[in-house]
Amino acid sequence: MTAPPVDDADVAAWTAALGLDGLTDLHVHFLPDQVMAKVWAFFDQAAEHYGTPWPVHYRLPQDDRLAVLRAMDVRTFAPLVYPHKPGMADWLNSWVAEFAAAVPEAVLTATLYPEPGVVEYLQRALAAGARCVKVHVQVGGFDPRDSVLHGAWGLLAEAGVPVVVHCGHGPGAAGPYTGLDVFGEVLAAHPRLVAVLAHAGLPDYGDALNLVLRYPKVHLDTTMVGVPFAEAIAPLPPDWPAQLVDVSGRIALGTDFPNIPYDYATQLRAVAGWAAADDRLGVAFLRAVVHDTPARLLQLDAAGHQG
Repeated sequence: MTAPPVDDADVAAWTAALGLDGLTDLHVHFLPDQVMAKVWAFFDQAAEHYGTPWPVHYRLPQDDRLAVLRAMDVRTFAPLVYPHKPGMADWLNSWVAEFAAAVPEAVLTATLYPEPGVVEYLQRALAAGARCVKVHVQVGGFDPRDSVLHGAWGLLAEAGVPVVVHCGHGPGAAGPYTGLDVFGEVLAAHPRLVAVLAHAGLPDYGDALNLVLRYPKVHLDTTMVGVPFAEAIAPLPPDWPAQLVDVSGRIALGTDFPNIPYDYATQLRAVAGWAAADDRLGVAFLRAVVHDTPARLLQLDAAGHQG
């Protein structure tokens, strides 16, 4: 296997050595400037909130952040937006629609919140071509089992559009409705939902894998998983690579760019380490994680382009 990238400057060459023309990242964040500023201000207080510092590595203007991704040949990404209170989701959906229209590498995404009108604005977003939906149970502090969301989950299941759900207790602080058992009840009610468990359910990796095994349309993303920062607070089980063998086609690259306390290449090194650790994974697994699986979820064509 090709040696993993040492730093961001190595990423494009490493990707090409895998025989890929670029990476597909399912978990990237772009937000309105005023919202992103508040997110960064929160991370500035991470030692107080989480008990550990969280220096945002890519605290840059929006155009500079896009330039960083392009330099690494991140050819397609899902710009995920999420609300923390009622009344934000529809506005964020309008903002991200304008962003995706202006940025060729960005697919159209959407978000939701348990509130009146959620089904209607989600229907509008899907009709406009949204290819991915973000649901942040931890930040939103809401119960994903709320009856007002039943129609929204059903709509997403019927549409087959992936929903990246941050429903685990970490990273950071657990919320009142986080936990794989809680979201497991949503899946039991909507078993055809194409759910991507953000951060692989960190710290409850085993519970997340059980949901993948139980529901054939559930996936995991790699966001922050296995990197030194996360290993210090929520280490992976020693046999993690072996556990991925039976679900190797349902692991998708996610990074949390730009809000990570390390460089982008660090996540790729973690994934490359899993691929190298088990002969049943190898290069085929690596290519699937960083390109094929997220491209399939985002319904890209064979060349990785939006149809």
